[in-house]
Amino acid sequence: MTVSACSEFSRRQRFVLAVVPLLTWAVLRLLGLTWRFEVIAEEGAAPVLFGDKSMAEIYCFWHQCVLPADIYFRHSRSVLLISQSFDGELIARTAQKFGYTVVRGSSSRGASEALMGLKQSILGGKSAIFTADGPRGPAFRTKMGPIKVAQMTGAPIQSFHVQPERFWALRSWDSFIVPKPFTRIVVSWSIPVQVPGDLAADQFEPKRVELNAALERARRLALDHFKKVQA
Repeated sequence: MTVSACSEFSRRQRFVLAVVPLLTWAVLRLLGLTWRFEVIAEEGAAPVLFGDKSMAEIYCFWHQCVLPADIYFRHSRSVLLISQSFDGELIARTAQKFGYTVVRGSSSRGASEALMGLKQSILGGKSAIFTADGPRGPAFRTKMGPIKVAQMTGAPIQSFHVQPERFWALRSWDSFIVPKPFTRIVVSWSIPVQVPGDLAADQFEPKRVELNAALERARRLALDHFKKVQA
């Protein structure tokens, strides 16, 4: 499933869609050239390094890290799950300019088609990237989508967090992060979560909690890293 047809939007929205993704892409590319990425990981984790082509895996992170994560993974040929809203259309068009493939859907709209699209992409050798608490939150609480896709494909779920040392935080539900120019950015990884194909219905929630804990460990690892450096 690709971006939506322009006929679904008003004239003003079509104008915004024609201009904003291109401007956002250009600004992010310039900013991204100044960012310095550093990778850290828990023992037993399997981090993806900047510039690497990703494997047929599932990657999860918190929604607040979308901007630096887009730059970090731009060479990975990954597939992104993005909602079918107008805001999602803006994000989808920007992501495609960075070389991502886009599948549209969310937990409230187009969920089944989106999950099947992600399944086909993973079985075809690509990775899928989830904003685990997106698109509307609550913040730092993963949804069930990654668990369902992992069960369907057998792909491990890799959890990571992208934390800049210096950044602006927007007044949004997720405290959206905009890294400042020339800042260092830590990409921290936790141990993969494995989901068996025969997972029982009553075990989905415990697996979701396990994934949530892995994401939070990655976030705490990144935050603690800067505390130690500054100490």
